[in-house]
Amino acid sequence: MKLCGPVFEEQPSSLIYPEGLSEGKVTLSCQARASPTASYRWLVNGTEVPLGLDLRYTLVAGNLVIGSPDSGRDTGSYQCLAINRCGTIISRAANLKFGYLHDFPPDSRSPQTAYEGVGSFLACQPPPHYPGTLSYRWLINEFPNFIKTDDGRWFVSQVTGNLYVAKAETNDTGNYFCFTTINMDISTKSTFSKANMLTVLPDGMKSTPTIKVRFPAETYALAGHTAQLECFAYGNPVPKLRWRKVDGLMPSKAGSSLDGPTLILPDLTFDDEGVYECEAYNSEGSDKYQGRITVQAQPEWLQVMSDSEVEISSELQWTCLAAGKPRPSIRWLRNAHRGNNRIVPALEDSGMYQCVAENKHGTIYSTAELRVQVQAPDFRLNPVRKLIPAARGGQVMIECRPRAAPKPSLFWSRGTELLTNSSRVTVTPDGILWLHNISRADEGKYTCFAENYLGKANSTGHLSVRDATKIMLAPSNADINQGENVSLQCHASHDPTMDLTFTWTLNGVLLDLEENIGDLLIVNAQLSQAGIYTCMAQTVVDSASASAKLVVRGPPGPPGGLLVKNVAETSVELRWSRGYDNHSPIGKYIIMGRSSLSTEWKKMRTDPENIEGNAESTRVMGLMPWMDYEFQVIASNILGSGEPSMPSHTIRTQQAAPTVAPSGLGGGGGDRNELIVTWTPMAREYQNGDSFGYILAFRKKETTSWTVVRVPHVESSRYVYYNDSLTPYSPFEVKIKAYNRRGEGPFSQIAVVHSAEEGNINATALTAFEIQVSWEPIQQFSTNGILRGYEIRYWRQHEREAAADRVRTAGLETTARVSGLRPSTRYHVAVLAYNSAGTGPPSPRTTVTTRKPPPNRPPGNVSWKAEGSWVKVRWDNVKAMHNESAILGYKVLYKHEGQSALKVLDKAKTSVNLPLPKDNGYVVLEIRSWGEGGDGPAHEIIVSQDSGEKPRSSSRALCSVSVIQSLQPCILQRLWSYCPIIVVNVNKILCHRHILPACKHQP
Repeated sequence: MKLCGPVFEEQPSSLIYPEGLSEGKVTLSCQARASPTASYRWLVNGTEVPLGLDLRYTLVAGNLVIGSPDSGRDTGSYQCLAINRCGTIISRAANLKFGYLHDFPPDSRSPQTAYEGVGSFLACQPPPHYPGTLSYRWLINEFPNFIKTDDGRWFVSQVTGNLYVAKAETNDTGNYFCFTTINMDISTKSTFSKANMLTVLPDGMKSTPTIKVRFPAETYALAGHTAQLECFAYGNPVPKLRWRKVDGLMPSKAGSSLDGPTLILPDLTFDDEGVYECEAYNSEGSDKYQGRITVQAQPEWLQVMSDSEVEISSELQWTCLAAGKPRPSIRWLRNAHRGNNRIVPALEDSGMYQCVAENKHGTIYSTAELRVQVQAPDFRLNPVRKLIPAARGGQVMIECRPRAAPKPSLFWSRGTELLTNSSRVTVTPDGILWLHNISRADEGKYTCFAENYLGKANSTGHLSVRDATKIMLAPSNADINQGENVSLQCHASHDPTMDLTFTWTLNGVLLDLEENIGDLLIVNAQLSQAGIYTCMAQTVVDSASASAKLVVRGPPGPPGGLLVKNVAETSVELRWSRGYDNHSPIGKYIIMGRSSLSTEWKKMRTDPENIEGNAESTRVMGLMPWMDYEFQVIASNILGSGEPSMPSHTIRTQQAAPTVAPSGLGGGGGDRNELIVTWTPMAREYQNGDSFGYILAFRKKETTSWTVVRVPHVESSRYVYYNDSLTPYSPFEVKIKAYNRRGEGPFSQIAVVHSAEEGNINATALTAFEIQVSWEPIQQFSTNGILRGYEIRYWRQHEREAAADRVRTAGLETTARVSGLRPSTRYHVAVLAYNSAGTGPPSPRTTVTTRKPPPNRPPGNVSWKAEGSWVKVRWDNVKAMHNESAILGYKVLYKHEGQSALKVLDKAKTSVNLPLPKDNGYVVLEIRSWGEGGDGPAHEIIVSQDSGEKPRSSSRALCSVSVIQSLQPCILQRLWSYCPIIVVNVNKILCHRHILPACKHQP
C-alpha cells in the first residue's frame, strides 16, 4: 500500500558537547521520507525552538544547527517534528548536555607512609566533571612514566580512580600523580593531580590476602552492554585472583578476565544474572567476596503496527507489544499528540499514529499511517477474471472484490438469471461465487454487481469447462535400508488444451525438484527421507494426487531424557528413555563421558559391562572423585551405531581422600641452618577434594623420630625448615602425602635431602645500579671436571629464584661486580661454582639493597665569566629529594677545542676556574653531581674566550621560546629538565644536544 505520510530515515542522537567551546556548533540530525515532501519543526523541553527569530538556530534540510552552543541556554531534550498533509510524526528525544573536566585543586597533598610487604592505596579524588565516567592512570615522578599494572601488584580502579598496591616495596617510594581523561563526542581532555608523596619503610612480613576493592553487592546492568566488576586484595606474597559464578556456570565470554582484578562480561544477557565471587589467595591463605548482577533491558518491540487503509465505519484494531525490564509502559500519539481510543474509524481519524514504549532505560517509537476511505464501488483495479477455466466434475471459485467504502452489497447473475444458493451454487456474504460438480452446461458469462449509497458498478467473466485430471499409475509403498536407492512412479491423464505439472511432497512439505516428471528417484536414502510421499498432477483448473509410504531402516536414533542419579565418589547411575529404533531392534548401548579436564569424549566402563538393547539404565564405574563429568548414551543395532544423546547436565562426583602421593620429592640448598624440601604440586585429577594440602615428614638420617608439618594450598611446592642447630649438608629422610577434607592419602617413597652447605657470601651496594659480591673459594668440586669459575645469581625480592639473572666469572676470582640493577631495590644473591659439566649446588643466599638513585637533574643556573686566560664557571647546588641519594660533590669534565681526551676535576664546591685556550678556541664542559647513588645527569656547555658573561642573551631567550612551544604536551613542572644552555660564539647559536631539533630553525 503506497501511503503519503512521513517516515523517519534519520533521527537525532544524544550528544555531549565540551563546555566552553563557544565558537563551534552542534548539529542534531532529522530526515524523513514523505510524499509530498515533509517540513520540519523542533521542540526543546517541549517548547518550540524559535527558528527564524534566534539567529543561533538554523534549519538545514531538517537538521537543527545550533551556533555558539551555551550550557545555560541550550541544555535540554530535543525532538524533531516531520509534517505533511497526511500527518505529523515526532522523533525520539535527543539530550544535549555539556561535558567538562575541571583541573585538580592546587592544594598540596599530604605525604603518605607505607610499610614494605603491606598493601596501601593513594586516593585520586578527581575534580568535578561530567559525564560521570572518567578513565584513570597514574604516573610516578615524571611524565610519561605510567604505572604498569600487568604484574598484578598494582591496580587502578576505574570506578574511584584510586591507586592500590597489593604489597609495597622500598623502591615504590616516590611522587605519584593521578592522571584523568574524559572522552566526549567531539573532544578529549586530560588533567593530573598534585603529587601524592609515598614513602615505603622496611618491614617485609608475609600476610594473608585481604580484599580491599569490592564491587557493589548489587550491580544493575543493561542487556547488550558490558558489566565490569572490580576486585583487588592486599597480601604478601602478591595475591592471585580468580572468579566464579556461584549459582551457575561462568559465562565463556569472561575470557582471560577470570584471573584478573576486573571481571569483564560483554554483551550481557539475562542468562548472565546471578551471584559472582572473587577469591584472592596466596601461600598464606585466601579471602572471598560475593555480589549479584541483575540484568535489566531497554524496551524492544515484540509486535509493531503497520500502515492501514480502512473503509469508513469499519472496525480497526492496532496492537503493539514491547518487552523490557522493568516492563515498559505504552502510550499512543496521533499526529504527535495523544490519540483517541475510537475503534470504528471516522474520516477525520486519517493521519500518522505512533506507539511509544518506555521504561527508565529508554523510549522507542513505532509509526504507521491510517487512511480512512470513502468511495463508490469501482472494479477498475480489481475486475472479475475475464476467462475462468474449470474442470468437469470439479468446483470453481470466482471472486468479486471491487474497491468501495463503505462496504457494498454484492450479488451474482448468469446472463439474466440472478444466482441464489442451491446444491450446486454458493454465494458467500463477502461476494465469492462457488460452483460445484461442474458440467459443460455451466459454461457462460457470470456478472458481479456491487452497490453502496455512493453508487453502483459491475464486472463480468466467462466460465470455460475442461476435462478433469486423473492419476493413472500411483506410487507404491517401499521398505529399504539406509543408503539404498528407490524409485516412486506417478502417471496422470489431463485436458490436452492445458499444461500438466507434477509436484512431490514429503510429509506435506514440498520437495525442490529440478525436473517436472512424474517418477521420483531417491538415491542413497537416509533416515530423514522416510515418510509419506504424495504425487500431485495439476493443471490451472484442477489437480489429482496419490500417496505412498517409504520405510527407511537404519541405526537407532539418539536416546532421550538422560538423567544422572546416585552420584558417588567413583561411580554414578545413568537413566534414559529409548529413542527411535528406525525399524531395526536396538541391540546394545554404550556410554561416553568426558571430564572438565578434556574436551574429548571417551567410552566409559559400566556395570554391567555389556548393556542390552532393552536396558534403560546402567552404572558408570572408574570415575575420579571430586571431578566434573558429563555423559552421552549411544544406541546401536545390526545396521550400525546411531547419533549420541544430548549430553547430560554436568555433575561433580563426591569427595574422597587422596589415593596417590605427590611426586618429584627433592630439595636442598638454601641459607645457613635451612632444610629446603620441594615437590611437584598435585594435578587436579589427583586432588579428590577441596581443602587440599600436603603433610611433610622428615628426620635426620639414622634417627627414629619424624617431624611432621602440614603445608596448606594445592599450589604449594616448597617448605623451608629453619633450625639454629642444623649442621651444614646433613642428610635428611623426607616423605610426603596429600590430604583434603575427606582424609589423608598414602606417603610417598622416602627421599634423601641435604640441609644447606657451609659457605660465606657477602654483597655490598656500590651505587643505585651496581653491587659487589664476594665469597669464599670452594674447597672441593665434582669429579666431573676442573673448576672454571663462579656463577652469580640475583633476583628481586618479590621474584622467584627461577627468574634470576646470571653473571659468570672466569678463573678463581672470588669477587665480582653486578651492574644494571634497579635503585632502592632489595635483591637476593647466591653463588654457584661451575665446570664443563654444569653448575654445583648454590651457596646460602644473602640479600642486599641498592642505594637510592642520584638526582635526575643536572646542575642548573650555570654562568661563567672570562678573566684573561681563565674562566670561572658557577652553578646552583643540586638538592636531593627524599627518595634520592645525598650529593657528596660535583664532577667537572672538560677539554679544549681539538682535544679528544676529557680531564676530570672532583669538586665539593659549586664553582671552578679553568684555563682558556690561547688561540680564541673554546672549552667543552660537562658538570654533574655525584654521591652514594652514583653520577647524576650532565649539564653541557661550550665556553669561548670572547663570549663574556652572556648566559641570558636575547638569542638564548629566542631559542627557549621555541623549546617551550615544542614541549607543550609535557608536564610543565618538569620543563626545566629540558632547558638548554646556549652561548653566542661567532654569531652562531649552540644548543644543548638533546633539544637540537627544537632550535634548528632559529636565525
